[in-house]
Amino acid sequence: MVTKKMATKRKSNSVEQVNDAKKVKVFHRSHCKEPGHVLVLGQGDVGQLGLGEDIMQRKKPALVTLPEKIVQVVAGGMHTVCLSKTGVVYTFGCNDEGALGRDTKEGGSEMIPGKVVLKEKVIQVSAGDSHTAALTDEGTVYVWGTFRDSNGAIGLLDHFKTTDVPTNVPLTEKVVKVASGNDHLVMVTMEGNLYTSGTAEQGQLGRVPEQFSNRGGRKGLDRLLVPQIVKVKGKVHFIDAFCGAYFTFAVSKDGHVYGFGLSNYHQLGTKSPKMYFVPVKLTSFKNSTSTWVDFSGGQHHTVCLNSEGQIYSLGRADYGRLGLGEKAEDKSEPSAVSGVELACGVTCGASVSFAVTKEGSAYAWGMGTNLQLGTGEEDDEWSPVKMTGKQLENCTVLMVSSGGQHTILLVKDKQES
Repeated sequence: MVTKKMATKRKSNSVEQVNDAKKVKVFHRSHCKEPGHVLVLGQGDVGQLGLGEDIMQRKKPALVTLPEKIVQVVAGGMHTVCLSKTGVVYTFGCNDEGALGRDTKEGGSEMIPGKVVLKEKVIQVSAGDSHTAALTDEGTVYVWGTFRDSNGAIGLLDHFKTTDVPTNVPLTEKVVKVASGNDHLVMVTMEGNLYTSGTAEQGQLGRVPEQFSNRGGRKGLDRLLVPQIVKVKGKVHFIDAFCGAYFTFAVSKDGHVYGFGLSNYHQLGTKSPKMYFVPVKLTSFKNSTSTWVDFSGGQHHTVCLNSEGQIYSLGRADYGRLGLGEKAEDKSEPSAVSGVELACGVTCGASVSFAVTKEGSAYAWGMGTNLQLGTGEEDDEWSPVKMTGKQLENCTVLMVSSGGQHTILLVKDKQES
């Protein structure tokens, strides 16, 4: 016989379990935990270097002053986001459309790192041209800034409204990873689902048919701005996702790679150079001996990494962004990049590429116009070159990120290693 007191006790226990479930800390292999300090280079006319109003460009990496050690750095189109080891977000650069998530009314305040006010601990950040996303340790996502399409700003959560401060993304599932393209956001959930929001013109959301890709068609912007699940035929459990400027890669639990979005230079590894508005299983990434662990896309190219540490590239070859030599042509399948030791990470800017080696060096290749490569010159590099500079001496490189005109590195002293 169940007494009222016993029933009440059971009820209170279930509530405790529910409350405990809500406090589950999320985890993903992409979460960065190794702290270091921040270096920047390239063009910084809107403050994206974080070096103050007097320094508009750097040919070689320069140290950014921050109040604490950093575990992740992300370069947006014209802004920079740094995540500290205590879970605090710092931003600097262009704030015209709210991408910094903080008040920059005071003259020059956007040119130096400033703290974003968030009550929860952040464990991962991502950034696009005019937006920033932050994932908390409890699986909640906050966003600020705006998405843009070919006709201008479309808003982030509310139609045509810039979001100036961190705002919660309405999702019932816990998110374990966030990734940003130029104007779209991809979220991987604990349940293995993909949710997307943002601009759909090139198919980068993977869930909006072409006839509705221009601002959502009859249903309007809700179709784009309200995060919704990406559906794939059959039961697919996604464990990871990566973005290029206008395209998306997603990796399933069984090792298959899916892609959607712009592939006009075969940057998705597709045979047909077009836009893909629904996910397609990418047969060009079949590999029986190793798995694909990292992808990064620029405007028209992709650099990827397998579990053995070998770098591959595909897509548009102009300006050397594939790293395959001066006579290289566009590639529709992953092609091995030589001249770099085994790598642990890859990243792309619009027309540039980078790799971080397991030994802690950084290599760069591609368009040299904005001094993003760290060579000190504006020449294009058709093959990987090792990044050098006084600030890199005796340092181990942990990660690199590159935006529209600037590059940011996270490094630590070799003595600490």
